[in-house]
Amino acid sequence: MTDEQTATTPALSGPRMVANRYRLSGELGRGGMGVVWRAEDTVIGRPVAIKELRLPEGAEDGVFQERVLREVRTGGRINDPAVVTVFDVVADGDTTYIVMELVDAPTLSSLVRGTGPLPEPQVASVGLQVLSALRAAHDSGIVHRDVKPANIMVGANGRVKLTDFGIAQAIDDPRITTSGMLVGSPAFMAPERVGGHEAMPASDLWSLGAALYFAAEGSVPFERASTAATLHAIMNEVPYLTRVQGPLASAIMGLMASNPEGRITSEQAHQLLSLAAQQSAHLTPPGGQPTSQHAGGVPTMLANQPASRTTGTGTPRPRRTKALLAGGAAVAVGALVGGFFLGEPFWSPAVDEQMLPTLTYGNGGDVERVEFNTSYRCLNTTLDRGRSLAESNWVDCDQSHDLELYAWPTPIGNEDDQGIPAARYPSVEELAAYAETACGLVFHSNVVQDQHRPAMTYRALVPSQQQWNIEPDSYLDDASRTVYCFLGTRDGSQRTEAVSQPVK
Repeated sequence: MTDEQTATTPALSGPRMVANRYRLSGELGRGGMGVVWRAEDTVIGRPVAIKELRLPEGAEDGVFQERVLREVRTGGRINDPAVVTVFDVVADGDTTYIVMELVDAPTLSSLVRGTGPLPEPQVASVGLQVLSALRAAHDSGIVHRDVKPANIMVGANGRVKLTDFGIAQAIDDPRITTSGMLVGSPAFMAPERVGGHEAMPASDLWSLGAALYFAAEGSVPFERASTAATLHAIMNEVPYLTRVQGPLASAIMGLMASNPEGRITSEQAHQLLSLAAQQSAHLTPPGGQPTSQHAGGVPTMLANQPASRTTGTGTPRPRRTKALLAGGAAVAVGALVGGFFLGEPFWSPAVDEQMLPTLTYGNGGDVERVEFNTSYRCLNTTLDRGRSLAESNWVDCDQSHDLELYAWPTPIGNEDDQGIPAARYPSVEELAAYAETACGLVFHSNVVQDQHRPAMTYRALVPSQQQWNIEPDSYLDDASRTVYCFLGTRDGSQRTEAVSQPVK
């Protein structure tokens, strides 16, 4: 079953038999790799789906047949409820046919395009089932290579099936792709594959993240007007979520980390999706009015590393926020800090489409090496996963710059003046929720000039667990616990003036 299996076309004019066993009754769909037929296994009287494979342009017939038979038979050994079962692979004349379980259900692609974005618990459920299928495949040494909404079948009972196992892998071979084409759906192809690297299990996870983004948002994160523009977007842009938050948002953005090493693992994804499937889309604070769990982007690292005294930072960082914050902003952030680390619930504003995904910094983080120059607060570079910030990147805000540091709240120091140890590292999600709320409160205060705010976006940078656990030289040195708030332009253009109040 493939992405084109949603609209049934008229039946054949007469019965057609394949391998003297399978009677074709009607076309289910077709695509670049062949035609899918509804059929009956006449030996045992079972309805099946049969994919009639087409030889890719430029491929050698013998190599193609050999590869398909070997890989699809391997895929047929995957034992998971979310995998479309492969019953048989047969050659009839010069054509290869794959006999599969018939699933009468729409694809995730047609479901979302027909009814709109799915509720968060349903998105999480779909993610868990597809993730289960991928984990079973990866444990068997199989990489799917074409995970996309059109290959995910969603039944009315909530059951999910992932199809086309082994087929995309079977044709992605140097001996076959002599035309130099990329095999797979461009909009759901992981950055490393676009960059020419071999597909790996992490590549399937990225594609799953993109598929879940589509299910949650109703739009394809990187789809552009042309294939070239789509591939460019995958390599250079970072999408952000507007409809979901909490564990589901963390799972989606964590799966879509551009660097495979920075991507969350299947185990971490399973944990987050399980949490999302169990909770409602919104929390209800005291008073009964539902609000978002937290606003904007989400972290991509779910660090659980041991403490480390090694730091990727250079010169000392700014330590306090209150000197920067104006009026009520300082009070609001102070109250937020106290409530957060005392375990009290806190409630952030509605989802803020001006907030970009949160990143972690320090050892094991998205931005591992961060050097500061306390003489300046503007950067001539952007914040991206896998990129480092050098002291030389800091410039005067009168010079051309990409980002502006406008706040640096410290959730809590390393220890108080009596030597009492500070709070342990919270979960990355909780720390991101605090950072996003704190940065959002300041961004929407008079710290940022009102006339410039509509054209800006903002992002939080939070410490990784290793960074948080760095032992300080003194109780005043809380730099390893600092959250940084940056703002930049919506269109990515540089500025030559500051749009926030100067740091005193």
